[in-house]
Amino acid sequence: MPTILKAGNSSSGYSMTPGGDGALAIKTGSGAGTTALTVDGSQNTTLAGTLQVAGVTTNMYPLVQGTSQTAPFTAPNTSAEFTNIPSWAKRITFTLSEVSLSGTSTYLFQVGSGSFATTGYNSGSISVSTTVASTTNGSASNTTNGITTSSYSSTAGSTAHGHAVFTNVAGNTWVASGILYVNSANRVATFAGNVVLSGVLDRVRVTTTNGTDTFDAGTINIMWE
Repeated sequence: MPTILKAGNSSSGYSMTPGGDGALAIKTGSGAGTTALTVDGSQNTTLAGTLQVAGVTTNMYPLVQGTSQTAPFTAPNTSAEFTNIPSWAKRITFTLSEVSLSGTSTYLFQVGSGSFATTGYNSGSISVSTTVASTTNGSASNTTNGITTSSYSSTAGSTAHGHAVFTNVAGNTWVASGILYVNSANRVATFAGNVVLSGVLDRVRVTTTNGTDTFDAGTINIMWE
């Protein structure tokens, strides 16, 4: 059983070297060693390497929030794009708040590996009116170029709020689902689908179903874990 020994002790075990900066560094390996953990009471604790918890056999990663984008986005302003998604990400969540378009288009979520995939999706959407209490007030649509929300008729300036979630199944296969409320259209759209990418996912975006309407208001962000 290893024992922490005072500095300068030459017997087997661990040695502790004092320092005046208030930090504690734990090193592994021989000689000068490699810093594995740094603890500083006035700063964050930094772990070099992969954290594993007893009883958990796979790596654990944090929930990371991206940098939000507020319309208008980068020219030509027909999509909000997020790149450099880390290879360990297994779930990506889009969040939309007060988002609106210049025309009557609806929203399309796409992912990619190296470039955005524009084919190969199996996607469906259905929407219901928030002003008509009826089981027959819905409309539906299906697309293959992205995860669609195009099951309602929008108007310019309609604001959308909600989320879409892409979750990894295995390999490069992803499933998606989400819900949006479009207040001026008085519709709630739910949607789902899947896509198999050619490689590891590294980018996601929200664009428009017609490809030409621009974003004129609202904030979009993502989280990954």
